[in-house]
Order: sequence, then C-alpha cells, then structure tokens
Amino acid sequence: MSVCLVAMPWQAIESPSLPIGLLKAATRAAGRPEPAAYHGSLRWAEFLMEHSDGELTPADYTEVAEVGLFDGLGDWVFAGVLHDDPEFGVDTLRRYAAEYGTGIATPTAMRRYADAFVRLAADEILATGPTLVGFTTTFMQNVPSLAVARRIRQLAPDVRIAFGGGNCDGAMGIALHRNYPFVDFVVRGEGEVAFPRLLDALDGRTDFASVPGLSWRHDGEARHNPQGSLLAPAHIPTPLFDDWFAQFAESTIDGYIEPKLVLESARGCWWGEKHHCTFCGLNGTAMTFRAKSPARVVDELTDLIGRHQTLDVIMVDNIIDNRYYSDFLPRIAALDLDLRLHYEVKSNLRPAEITALRSAGVAHVQPGIESLVSPVLKLMDKGVSGIHNVRTLRDCESASLTVSWNWLYGFPGERLADYEAVLRQLPRLAHLQPPAGASRILLERFSPYFENPALGFPQRRPARLYQHVYDLPEAAVQDMVYLFDTDPAGLSDQDAEPLNELLKRWADSYPASALELVTGLTADEIVIEDRRVGWPQREHRITDPLLRRAYAELQPGRTVSALVGRLTDDATPRTADRRASWLTGRITEWLAELDAAGLVFEENGRWITLATAVEPIKVA
Repeated sequence: MSVCLVAMPWQAIESPSLPIGLLKAATRAAGRPEPAAYHGSLRWAEFLMEHSDGELTPADYTEVAEVGLFDGLGDWVFAGVLHDDPEFGVDTLRRYAAEYGTGIATPTAMRRYADAFVRLAADEILATGPTLVGFTTTFMQNVPSLAVARRIRQLAPDVRIAFGGGNCDGAMGIALHRNYPFVDFVVRGEGEVAFPRLLDALDGRTDFASVPGLSWRHDGEARHNPQGSLLAPAHIPTPLFDDWFAQFAESTIDGYIEPKLVLESARGCWWGEKHHCTFCGLNGTAMTFRAKSPARVVDELTDLIGRHQTLDVIMVDNIIDNRYYSDFLPRIAALDLDLRLHYEVKSNLRPAEITALRSAGVAHVQPGIESLVSPVLKLMDKGVSGIHNVRTLRDCESASLTVSWNWLYGFPGERLADYEAVLRQLPRLAHLQPPAGASRILLERFSPYFENPALGFPQRRPARLYQHVYDLPEAAVQDMVYLFDTDPAGLSDQDAEPLNELLKRWADSYPASALELVTGLTADEIVIEDRRVGWPQREHRITDPLLRRAYAELQPGRTVSALVGRLTDDATPRTADRRASWLTGRITEWLAELDAAGLVFEENGRWITLATAVEPIKVA
C-alpha cells in the first residue's frame, strides 16, 4: 500500500500541515511505512511566482489565504478547473464583489494559472506511485483538492481517493461524498484511528464497515459509518514535519517567508463545553476538551524546535488549558529559549496569566474579545464583560503582547442603545490594540445559532459566496458547507456605520498613540503621559495620597461603592459610614475629572484605568 497525503491551498505557507504531520505519525505508529506528502500550498506559491514572473508573490498568496474565506475567493480561484468551465463563477463573483466592495484583483490574476497548476499537481502526486491519495481539507481547501482529485481520477482511475479534515465533519462529509463520486472515501471526524484502519480495509485486513466515521460505497450504494470516539490526549501523536522543512529549505519562497512550527497542546474548548459561544462553530463535533500533560508538551516543543531549528511556534489550540499558566508556561520560561509563541486564550486574562504568557515567550494571543459591549457579550455567552476585555487590551499592551481580535455584531436581541456609552469612549482607547475591523456574524454550522433556530435565526440558506464556488443546486450544497446567510439581526448596516468609522479612526491613531504610566503606582506622585492622537498632549499628575491609592485600586476595574469599600477598610465601625459618605462624593467628583480627560473607561457603573505600564514598540 503506497499512500500520498496532500494539503492543497489555502493553508498558511509559513508552516507545515498539522493534519499531514499527524497522519504520518499515526500511520507509522500502526506499523506501516510513512506516507509520502504533497505540500500543495508551497508548490502553488512557487508556481505563481515562477509563472507570473514574480508579480504574484507569497504576500499575494497570504492575502487570499487570510482574508478570502468569507468571500470564497480561494475556492473561486480553482472553481473553473473543478467544473471544467473557465468562465464558471466569473460574472457571479464580479456582481458579488461590486455589491459588497470586495477586492478581487489578486484572485483574478491567480485564476489564469489554476488549470496548469492542477495538472502539474496531479502529475507530481501520481509520480510518487500511490495506490491511495488522501486529501486534508479545511475551509478553502475544498475546491483546490476536488479539482486535483478529479484530475487524478481521469489520469489514473485505479488510484483510490480519500478526503478528511474539518470540511468533512458530520453532515458535510456525507454531502461531499454524495456530490463528488470520484471521491471514494471520506473520513468524518478525527483521523488518527480511522485512517490506519482504512489502510487495513484496503489491504483486506478488516472490513470497511469497521472504520469509524467512514463514508464509502458498496455495490454502488453509499454507506456512512458512525463517527468514532474522540482521541484521548495521550494518544494524539507527535507530528512529523521533516519532509516539509526539507522542501521549504529548497523552495524559491524561502527568502520571502520565515518558517514556523505548528503544534497542538489541546483539542476542543473547555469554555464551550459549559457555555458554547452562540455564534461559534469551530469545534464541530469535537467540542470535548482534551489537553496533553504539560510535561509532554514541553518535550514535544523542545524536540521539534531543536529538530527544525525554528523558534516561531503557532499553537493551534482553540483555547489554552488553564493548568498551563502554572505548569507548562513556567517550565518553558525556565528553558530561556527566546521563543515566539502564538496561543488562543480566553479574554478575561489576569495580570499573572499575562506575565506567565510573556515570560514563556508567547508573543501573540488571540483572546476572542469580539466586543466591548457587555450586553452583546452576554448574548454571545462569552462569560466576560466589556471591562474585562478593556483590561486585557491594556495589560497586553503593557506586556508588549500582540493581540488579534475582531469586533462582531448582528446578534439577535442586540440594541443600538447598548452601544452608545461604549462608542462615546472608543477614542480614549487609541493607544490600545484595535480590532482588525467590524463584521456582521455569519451563521456557522455547528454553532448554537445554527443548531437551534429558536435562538433567533429561523431562516438559513447556504451563504451567497458559494454561488461562485460550487456548480451544484442549493439543496446539494446545503449539507456540504460551513457558512450560511440568514435574515440580519441586531444592528442594521446603518446602525453599524458609526462603529465602523470609530474603529477606522482607532486603527489609524494607534501607531502614534501612547498613554503611559511613567511612575510606579506606589510613587509619591503618579504621572501619566498622554500622547494619544486626538487628545491634548500633556502630563497628568496625581499627588493626593488618597487618590493615588484610589488610582491603584482601579486597576482591575471597580464600581464606586467597591472602590470606597477598599479605601475605608481601615476605618473603625464608628467612623466608617461617615467616611464612606464623604469618600463617595470625593471619588465620584474625581472620576468625573478622569473621565473628562479620557483616562478611564466606564461601563454599567464600573470604572477601569487606561494607562499602560510601559509604552511598547509598535511596528506598522
């Protein structure tokens, strides 16, 4: 049995395919030879540079890969090849782009090369002599993979074709198997157990019916095995990336991209197990949280960075295990490796957790902030408030920790009135990291909004973007796709205009803005230097000992009554009430002064300071 595993565009080109690395390891652990691999993303980036005489660079590839998903641009590049029609979806995309203001110049320039690349990819895959070709597909990898699979079937009808990955989870895998008869097998769910068993079935060692999550055909009739149990963390293999790094070292894109490792320390989402965020479908059928032991992650990480000589590591966990703050991260910090790690975290980070992240070499976090409006965060079931999210932005800025986030709106029950106080205060956040933008939520398969129409989205249809991606009736697409259009809820597009304008100003102001606490909180005088765009350039000084203490107590965010309670903890019962009454008036008056200067953020009577402990270096 000779196997070739394939990862087509639009996987990130700076890192190897984690699914391929895992399946290689699982296949070897089952006592079989390590499969060959075809790194189609690397080859496509190389092909574009070569055949466009350098006009289409790895940066152009990354542009489509990172921003094209919600418009289907990466799939559209290969849609004409899949459907054997060079004009398929061209006019449809042009109309779509004109209506939504979507830039399509780069994918349009790439599309002319898609057919030749699909032919090349099929030839190079078949040159490995496979009896089975397995495609891993997530997000925009579907159409490129299907196009190459179709070509392989034309050239070598006896070669079996299998699909797996996120795009094959649940009903999507069954629909893909039904819609594309040249796909012999689809593995739905995790593949580390199912894939080696599929190889055993192909060798006649077991029956196809025993392969968990397998869609297959018997005498022309489709059969769909139940998905298997989720893999225990101890059984998740360590991925094998040697061939990718060897190929990258010889690649023409080597000078354009710094390679990064990709690794997982956990699967699923511990928050989603308890409170599934209403809009999120990312975990699919694998929500159950499973984390590797801290010791094992340390061993894997140190082994892989030593083997591949790279210190940039993307941890693909949907959320970090809370144990890691007190165990794994301190262990990594103690190794002093000068790492640059990426992690996804919950947005209510505490200062000690931020310190643990930064000390371990975490340079970039994705905290799922989504909004600064508490009633909207409650609709999302995020378990945080707007004040929590502002605190995280402030403290990450102080720690020079890069934050990526997007502002989401369009939730059932969302009210414009809930935004008013927050919108008024957004200009004072100019020195904190802004969102990439604001966007209306799409309905995602597997999300609570999708699974339960009563939550506010009773009408749903495959997202319009699929009209320029798949040449299939809507009924055939319905079960195969991840994104859906529905009647808009919450803010109207007109309602969202002030938000979008303020976020644009925020992004423009951020590089030149700073609001820095230039003295410590225990100094005899607290000095705050204000150099935010749009605010008077000045120093703010707090000399009153009471107010200095009050400023320090506001760091985590407090109500006036809670702050007064902290300031009267040394009063005797006899004097406490009188002192509290006086303090309430004094603190209220002082907060009004801070508010006028934009030095605090307030929501629902809770106040938090905004100055950062240091001014980080900002790179445009």
